[in-house]
Parts: sequence; structure tokens; C-alpha cells
Amino acid sequence: MPDFTFSRRSLLKTTAALLASTALPSAVFAAEAKAGGRLVVAADSEPKNLNPAIVASNGVFFISSKVVEPLAEASYEGENGLAPRLATSWEGSADGLSVTFKLREGVTWHDGKPFTSADVAFSALNVWKPLQNLGRVVFKDLEAVETPDDHTAVFKFSKPTPFQLIRNALPPLTSVVPKHVFENGKIEENPANTALVGTGPYKFAEHKSGEYYRLEKNPSYWAKDRPYLDEIIYRVLPDRASAAGALEAEEIHLAAFSAVPLADLDRISKEPGIVVISKGYEALTYQLVVEINHRRKELADLRVRQAIAHAIDKDFVVKTVFLGYAAASTGPVPKNDKQFYTADVEQYPFDKAKAEALLDEAGYRKGSDGKRFSLKLLPAPYFNETKQFGDYLRQALAAVGIDAELVNNDAAAHMKAVYTDHAFDIAVGPPVYRGDPQISTTILVQGGIPDGVPFSNQGGYDSKKLDDIIAKASEEIDEAKRTELYKEFQKEVAAELPLINVAEWGFITVARDSVKNVSNNPRWAVSNWADTWVDA
Repeated sequence: MPDFTFSRRSLLKTTAALLASTALPSAVFAAEAKAGGRLVVAADSEPKNLNPAIVASNGVFFISSKVVEPLAEASYEGENGLAPRLATSWEGSADGLSVTFKLREGVTWHDGKPFTSADVAFSALNVWKPLQNLGRVVFKDLEAVETPDDHTAVFKFSKPTPFQLIRNALPPLTSVVPKHVFENGKIEENPANTALVGTGPYKFAEHKSGEYYRLEKNPSYWAKDRPYLDEIIYRVLPDRASAAGALEAEEIHLAAFSAVPLADLDRISKEPGIVVISKGYEALTYQLVVEINHRRKELADLRVRQAIAHAIDKDFVVKTVFLGYAAASTGPVPKNDKQFYTADVEQYPFDKAKAEALLDEAGYRKGSDGKRFSLKLLPAPYFNETKQFGDYLRQALAAVGIDAELVNNDAAAHMKAVYTDHAFDIAVGPPVYRGDPQISTTILVQGGIPDGVPFSNQGGYDSKKLDDIIAKASEEIDEAKRTELYKEFQKEVAAELPLINVAEWGFITVARDSVKNVSNNPRWAVSNWADTWVDA
């Protein structure tokens, strides 16, 4: 494994190519692992619901993935890019109507009860399918889970379901929860949604609001001699600028998800004892999108949406908002997905004159004050980049005569306004692409999504043509045909603009060099960290 050498040029090249392999210092892996110790990391948010079986999002996974495990995890070496977790093998039928999982034996829940196939069946049918923001799409045709024994679960589908899709969904969408904890009462209101009970290497210990989460070692973990750490502390640092200072002061060991602002990377990389790492996010490509409320008369006009697309200078956004650590998007599938991506879609180059002409053509000419109409603009509060892009977008729209009022909310208020109340005209969102268009991407434009589903189409866009493409792809078990359908999907989204894709990026981890086994899988920040250790 080559040494990792940080430079602005090398990191720009890495992220512009989106998540090309960048290695860590060989010393990170060379030393013999040591058991014990505490790992302190920065957390910039406090999710209200920590249950990843219900809320499949990286803010939740960052904490919960150490406690609640999926059937499989992403891997650099494993077959089809997967490594076993609660399942040891999986096999799909030729007709696409069933998938058989062999489950790991000798696993117990943190409360001492045995893990069995009944827990998998309960999680799939009672949580993933009806409640999970993404699972309700992926598992929509799951009609039964047979459990012939305690360590076999057979998923039965009412319609052909691509095995490729199920494989791709295993890491992000199959967190298993204990049936005996959740089977009584309303699942959404269960205290275990915040005080987690899992099978993972760490047990949930406590949460002090505004200060920290604490996880402690699970001495009964199924993997021998794991985990290494005694505990993990998540220090709540909502101000991202404070993460760099905390690292330099040795108050924390690690900041993931670009918690250290991009503008600070060059400086902090020169600090003794600190490493900057771009590896470990390959399966977590973030996409910067403009979400559109199609209930608004002006925005229901395609010409207006095209005008907004032409008003955005994507290259400027990449250079100024992301400081070059991103790439301009062409559509809803990022360029680093070699199987599904196509560049053969309609493009909207930055062209202010074209934008103004389209708005005039649509009948929205400038008034005496230079304004055409006003919009309410809600940038997502999760990252500096989404907020900064909101500021840029307001200015870009003003330049073509659209007056955008910025509404900055905290995370809970933003989620409610956009995904439940539809109290927005345009919003800035950072959805995650998870290796398959049906996982977290089609849901952004698909019609008929119930109110309140996070990170979904709550803008009221409804297209039978697009929904038909999505439906066909969701049932196509021939991988080549499925790929072609998703290329057609990209073309339709780019042509009709139910939303506007602006940029795509991977994140950066900054850590003390005493932290070992960092970024050793493509979802490292949201994996279980069972083999991570600290050289005190």
C-alpha cells in the first residue's frame, strides 16, 4: 500500500475524480493492534431518532452503526464489494422472487437474548418495508420472510426483484433490530429508537444533550477479540470550525464527514501528528441538488426550471463553495458509478442570457423593480457547503430577476418544512448516492411518496413516464437491461428537471495519527469500527 501524501493538488485530483483510492500512511496499519482506550470523535448533529432501521441516513449511521448491525457491510476486497456481518451468505433465485440468507450463529443482543431469523423477518416486514425512508422503496414487493430455522431467512417477493439491488442495499438498508424489544407498541415511539439495543461491537451507554454520546465495549461481541476500544465518545460540536481546533488541541482524535472545513485542510495537514484522509467514502457519494416544489405555479413550468438550471454556474460552485473538492453533476447518477452512469443527457451550461430569455418566454418578465417573482429558499443546514450554496443560489437567482428569500432552519425544522409541510419553493438538499439508483435516488423524483418521508420527492412532481421507468427497473432482473433503464431514467430527469443536480462530492476525514485502521472500507465512517484502535 503506497504512502498517503497530502497536497492540495493530489486531493483535488482525488475528489474531482470522485473517490479514487487514496491510501493512508503505512504506519497506520503496520503496528500491532492494542486493546483498550477511548476514541473521541466530533459529531456535528444530534439525530432525534438513532434507529438506522427507520432512518437510513449518514447522520444516524455515524453513531448507530457501531451498535446496530446490517446483514452485510461494504468492502474493498469482498465478493461484489461486500463483507458478511449478521448474514454469512446470500443467494438469489433465478426468477428474482426470493433471496436466501444464512445468518451468523452465536450472536446475542446487548440485553443477552439470542439473535435469530425471527429478528430479521420482523425487521424486514415491520420496519424496513413500511417505515424506513429508503427501504419502503427497495422492499416494496417483499411479501413474506420464511424462517425454516433460527439461522435461515428466505425473503419472498411478489414481483421479480433484482438480486443486484438487494446486494447493493445490504449495507445501508438492512440494519436488524430485536423483535422482542420492538414487537409491542408503536415502533416509531419505542425508547430503543434512541437508547439503542443491537448486536454490534459497542453498546449504547448514554447521551447528554448538547454535549456527547457515549458507547461502551460489548464484551460479548461475536467477533473474537473485538472490538479493541473500551469506549467511543461523540463530542457534539455543531460549529464545524471548532473541530479543527479540537483536533489541534488533542481534545478529540478524529473528525469525519469533512467536519474540518475545507478551507482549513491545507493548514491542518501540516500540523505534526495529524493526517488528512480522502479514502473511505467511495460508497457514500453526496450530491448537491436543488429541490423544487412543483405545486408553485411558476416552478411547474419547465421553462422556469430550465432557466434556474442555466442561472447556476456549476464550475464556479465547485471552485468557490467546494474549493475544488467536488465535481459538477450532469444528472442524478454520479460519474463514479461506472455501471449506471451516462453523460448522454441534456445539459444546462451557465448562460444568464438564456435563463432570462426562458423566463421572458414563460411570461415572467421583470417588473419596474427588476423582479419577476419571489421564492422561499431553504438550504439544508447539515453542511457548510449546503448553506454556502444557498447564499450563492440566492445571488444567482437575483441576477436573472428572481427574488429568493433565504430561510435558514435547524435540522428538525428544515426536515419538517420540506418533507412534511411542503413549506418551501426551492430547497438545497445533499442526498447520498449509495451505489444503485433505486437506493436513495429514484425516491427523489418518484411520485406518490407519502408526506413526511425524509429525503424523498415532497415537491409534488408527478410523471407517469418517469414512474414507469422506475417501476420497470425495480423489477428487471437482467442486469444489462436494468442498466439501460437507468440510463433512460437519467435522460428523463435531465430533460424534465424534477430537481436540479449541481455537484457531487466525497468527504474528508482528519485524524490524529494515533488512530489506527481508519478508512479501511468504502463506508468506513458509518461502519462498526470493531477493528479501529488507538495507539495511546
